[in-house]
Amino acid sequence: MNEHVTVTVTPTLPDAQTVTDVRHWTDRLFSFRVTRPASLRFRSGEFVMIGLMGDPDPKTGRQKPLLRAYSIASPAWDDELEFYSIKVQDGPLTSRLQHIKAGDQIILRPKPVGTLVHDALLPGKRLWFFATGTGIAPFASLIREPQTYEDYEDVILTHTCRDVAELEYGRLLVEEIKSDEMMRELTEGGVDKLRYYPTTTREHSARMGRVTDKLRSGEIFADLGVPPMSRETDRAMVCGSMGLNIDMKEILEGFGLREGANSEPAEYVVEKAFVG
Repeated sequence: MNEHVTVTVTPTLPDAQTVTDVRHWTDRLFSFRVTRPASLRFRSGEFVMIGLMGDPDPKTGRQKPLLRAYSIASPAWDDELEFYSIKVQDGPLTSRLQHIKAGDQIILRPKPVGTLVHDALLPGKRLWFFATGTGIAPFASLIREPQTYEDYEDVILTHTCRDVAELEYGRLLVEEIKSDEMMRELTEGGVDKLRYYPTTTREHSARMGRVTDKLRSGEIFADLGVPPMSRETDRAMVCGSMGLNIDMKEILEGFGLREGANSEPAEYVVEKAFVG
């Protein structure tokens, strides 16, 4: 499934932005683009609160917004904002959000925050992005950010999903980046440094297994032809399920890397606001 339509509409409501594009990747995953507030400034990798109005309160008749943290999947230089979401049939927000279409409006609180930013890492040679599911969203922003290729000699995006179809968003994005002339100009050809390492955990594919297991066994380093991670050369960003976050912290610290933050940069960072 790969449906999408595009339209351009100007927002008319306070705190609202207009949906310009919706694409359904599978029955569980979709992405959408919305207009960008003229005043919004963010660093690639950050997230904002977005949502829809909830049902009226039975007693007061008032509606309250249903808001959740969503990583911005588009880079800081983009004229629009892109988001990548899972569909949860009984989820308070996503059960509604999955039905949006071009021309609809969503609420967007323009106060970007997050730890998956270049400022939270010390300078290094090789940058790893570790994602599960829709955790690839902030990395979709960062692999389109020129600074990523200015700061590192090697950029590796890993993405682990249950099924092959769930990898399509990332696979297509990497292909488009590598073939896009504007991206080549913005990064002075740096996109050639980008390597993509997808794995599946349920459906058979060319590369199966959890990335955590491949790190522990060293298989991933052999596959990519790079040495094991070290504090001197490697930097990492992690975004995914709570289980991934916990396991990755243990693994990365086993390689000697220390967790960083905006206020105290180090060798790796984890997005704690995301669970999916």
